[in-house]
Amino acid sequence: MTDHEPPGPSPRPRAQRKRDVLDRLAKEEDIWVATASTDGRPCLVPLWFLWDSGSLLFCTKRSNPTARNLTPSGAVRLSLGHTRDVVLIEGTAEPVEGADLPTASADAFAAKLSWDPRGSTDWVYFRVTPETVRAWHEQHELAGRLLMRDGRWLV
Repeated sequence: MTDHEPPGPSPRPRAQRKRDVLDRLAKEEDIWVATASTDGRPCLVPLWFLWDSGSLLFCTKRSNPTARNLTPSGAVRLSLGHTRDVVLIEGTAEPVEGADLPTASADAFAAKLSWDPRGSTDWVYFRVTPETVRAWHEQHELAGRLLMRDGRWLV
């Protein structure tokens, strides 16, 4: 038995973490969306999303707590991955009506997810432009996890 921990894997450089984040955003379909009501009641739901020209696009029923929580302030935290491969994104969600969504974005959303909510007024899209992005694999990557600040990539 030794008095020290065995060496862990080497942390990924920030540039590699950024590439990994962008790859996941392009390929994954589900993202956790965390919001809070005006009285502070938390809401966390998984939603389908599309990475679209530097922003995330998701859709929910306008009567759902997520849509109601996002409408006044827009503050949102998004998460990809499990506890050993984390991507946390913070930003402001802007509501976009289906009729106002650029056709290319709506078509890409429908093609990726095999679902097109444009035909119903019950649904509203939200576009989130990331302001902060953090990514890490376990504790050995906590240092250097901040990849974007104030909407600008640090690498």
